[in-house]
Amino acid sequence: MENLTADQRFEKLGLNLPPAPAPLGVYKPCLIDGKHFYLSGHGPVNDDRSLIIGRIGTEMSQEDGKLAARQVGLTMLSTIKANLGSLDKVKRVIKVLGMVNCSPDFEKHPYIINGCSELFAEVWGPEYGIGVRSAVGFGSLPDNIPVEIEALFELH
Repeated sequence: MENLTADQRFEKLGLNLPPAPAPLGVYKPCLIDGKHFYLSGHGPVNDDRSLIIGRIGTEMSQEDGKLAARQVGLTMLSTIKANLGSLDKVKRVIKVLGMVNCSPDFEKHPYIINGCSELFAEVWGPEYGIGVRSAVGFGSLPDNIPVEIEALFELH
């Protein structure tokens, strides 16, 4: 899939994008500043607009948490397409911040956020789809979602 565009790579994955979420507070879902595209924190939105909910380590397994992070990545891709028209307008992933709603003894935050990071690497390739990253644990997240992720991208 080396010579494919990001849109073509996504198409080959055979994945579905959930609807891009509308802001539920006083913020913008995304912002363009020159060549930078900022995405606000996103949660795991299903195709029916419902949220995946649950705390990792108590109500949700590590594997389900990783899948939830992948769903957050799909939700982010949906926002990108809704606002830019194409994944191809993104040159590279610069930074990802992953927040994990987990029990106090949970220690595998990076593993969870890999669900999103692996998706981005599949869409933009390993050179442009992997940026710098932080993965941290929280005692709670809005609506008891398991994962919230924000990101910064460079545009073409």
